[in-house]
Amino acid sequence: MKILLQFPEGLKQKGFELAKKYESEGHEVFLSASPCYGACDIALDEARWLKVDKIVHFGHNKFVKNDLPIPVEYVEYYIDIDVKKLASVLPHIKEFTKIGLSTTVQHSHQFEEMKKFFENNGKIVLAESGYWATKPGQVLGCDAIGMQKVEGKVDAIVFIGNGMFHPLAIDVKKPVIMYNVYDGSVKRVNEEIALLKKKRKAAILKALNCKKFGIMVSTKVGQFNLAQANWAKKELQKRDLECAILAANELEPITLNNFMTFDCFVNTACPRMVDDQDEFGKPLLNIDMLRELLEIIDGQKLIQNQRADFS
Repeated sequence: MKILLQFPEGLKQKGFELAKKYESEGHEVFLSASPCYGACDIALDEARWLKVDKIVHFGHNKFVKNDLPIPVEYVEYYIDIDVKKLASVLPHIKEFTKIGLSTTVQHSHQFEEMKKFFENNGKIVLAESGYWATKPGQVLGCDAIGMQKVEGKVDAIVFIGNGMFHPLAIDVKKPVIMYNVYDGSVKRVNEEIALLKKKRKAAILKALNCKKFGIMVSTKVGQFNLAQANWAKKELQKRDLECAILAANELEPITLNNFMTFDCFVNTACPRMVDDQDEFGKPLLNIDMLRELLEIIDGQKLIQNQRADFS
């Protein structure tokens, strides 16, 4: 069988080793060298050109729900943690009785073990799956719905993992406590979550002065959303704002800014791209942020019309 192996950046170091393993089993093997940003990013272009029989996608569980032209085998990559070391979290949640427990797919195989640890230490533990994050307690950068489902039933959320990308997706009002599996540190991340929300609000306010909008469409199979882009174009044009749809597999700030024409971008791809406002140097709005902008514009227009009626 002819196969294409695909890895997220942190696992590419395993590529050659795994390629040899599959070749020893009689397969013709290729390695995707393109960037891989997550389970939404499947290497279909390379697979088509190479005419492979299957893509083996490492490090994530299934994300894309629609049928693909080339079969994809998802191989999850697990990292074990010493569950006993979660004891360092306990002083930070001593006033909380009920907690929501969350983690990434890399540690999902130990979820029940982690849950039992907290239960043995007097906690009631709740967890739900999301839409794309299909395992109980699993968090993706674009999907922390499972934690939002339990927010009203718990006193705090505990995230087990590393880095800030995933816990910053947990947009809840309850305390969010992160345990870093690599250095054992524990911190509350609500201030960082609030800061991201403030940056997004600021982007919306800056966009009020913008007249020309570039609407970004990703051709990555798990991010492609032309329907949203067409909706955004229609709504902006209804308000006499100029816009155009920009399509690419890699939506890089330096390339997009070469158009120079646009003073604001609307993102229909990965919703976490809006965290990179500084790299774009101009407002970058997700669809929900655009809706908020349009509501403000409509409200301002209504006030202007009312003033005109009274004058």
